[in-house]
Amino acid sequence: MNILGIDLGSTQTCAILAQKDEEGLKVVGFGKAKTNGVKKGAITNIELASKSIEEAVKNAQMMSGLHYDRVVVSISGAYAKSVDSVGVVNIPNHEIGIHEIHRAVITAKHTANLPSGYDIIHVLPYNFKVNDLEHVDDPLGMSGNRLEVSTHIVISQESHIKNLRKAVELADLRVDNIVLSGYASAIACLDESEKELGAVLIDMGGAICDMVVHAGNSIRYNECLPIGSINITQDLSIALHTPLKEAEKIKLNYANLSQQANSLIKVPAMGDEKRVNDVTIDVVSNVIYARTEETLMILAKMLSDNHYANNIGAGIVLTGGMTKLAGLDELAPAIFDNKSVRLASARKDLIMGFGEIFSDPENTCAIGLCLYGAGFFTPYELDSNEKLRYKGEPENINKQIKQELIISPEINQDETKIEFSDEIGPENDTITSKEQLKINHNDKEKQPNVFSKLWNKITNQF
Repeated sequence: MNILGIDLGSTQTCAILAQKDEEGLKVVGFGKAKTNGVKKGAITNIELASKSIEEAVKNAQMMSGLHYDRVVVSISGAYAKSVDSVGVVNIPNHEIGIHEIHRAVITAKHTANLPSGYDIIHVLPYNFKVNDLEHVDDPLGMSGNRLEVSTHIVISQESHIKNLRKAVELADLRVDNIVLSGYASAIACLDESEKELGAVLIDMGGAICDMVVHAGNSIRYNECLPIGSINITQDLSIALHTPLKEAEKIKLNYANLSQQANSLIKVPAMGDEKRVNDVTIDVVSNVIYARTEETLMILAKMLSDNHYANNIGAGIVLTGGMTKLAGLDELAPAIFDNKSVRLASARKDLIMGFGEIFSDPENTCAIGLCLYGAGFFTPYELDSNEKLRYKGEPENINKQIKQELIISPEINQDETKIEFSDEIGPENDTITSKEQLKINHNDKEKQPNVFSKLWNKITNQF
């Protein structure tokens, strides 16, 4: 299976094509394009945004020479909110299967107090309770007569989701899943110990900073700050009276939050690039330092304003393009009350491929999207299509169905699809895919063919 992850950022679009086989997940294609038609995480021009997506995907496909089977797209946290909800169901047969877990999660979804005009992106269970037993990590297979689930529900404006889908579809792509960008970055960066102890993941991008708090099995909090590295470029442009494109070059070449030698650089003047001004490195550093410090202070305030700040034993993990600023690893701990701070890119133990792609923190989200498409998500989840996903099962079921189809090619493929819907009956749906195939096959054998019907009709007349 080939998975295409598309991170539509405010300043650039990143597309990564990953191939999943028996050996694991491997990056086989990579492409980038300058983003147009997107401001502060919101699509402002569908056609321009679509062209950015199309260009990035084209570059990734040219590199790999492969097509994609699944498309996973990021959605900015700028227009995302979250609510918590609890679902409780009775277990008539006292055996908890996938069906019962699904009923509980669906109940939590229906009882959630969602604002109008918003659609669900993720329903993420973070705690289960079986009877009076609390803090159950995985209730599958347990015995009980009551199942309770606590969920974190991520939602986004309906119009924003529709615009994102339109932009992707205009690029001749079909969206299989939409994933919160901060959630995707957390999948790519955080290890199991950080998730268990509790960690803050901040993806510092071009125009926004996405923040998620991951504790235990799920993210528990998500927020967004509409400030990014492009604000540093704008500050430099104003302070040095130079065009934005020149300010961007200065940022890339001289950005350093640590003390530097106070040498002079030539800066083209605004409105007359032939005329240059002499500017000290110290001035450049002060502008960059001031904006970066302010950004980190706002993020620290956002974190301290919610009750999760005291439950992050693993500290803070920073990723994204803005983390390339030299000296950020020294400044950030002082801003975040001397908490542990780690600058991170995607984990190399989860996915194989080109080392330069993993080492670049700009690609963290896109890699996380590929990992999500390959099954690296929370143990249970209702995705953007409101379908239950759970670790291990989707791949195993599909593989088993494929094997059964090879053995019994006459079985109608439509009958092998095992899906859960919101209309769930009281019966226990713990039937395996193999048993389902056997039932379907037997049902078809019980149906008389046309010749048998005709012969029976003739014999009855005599």
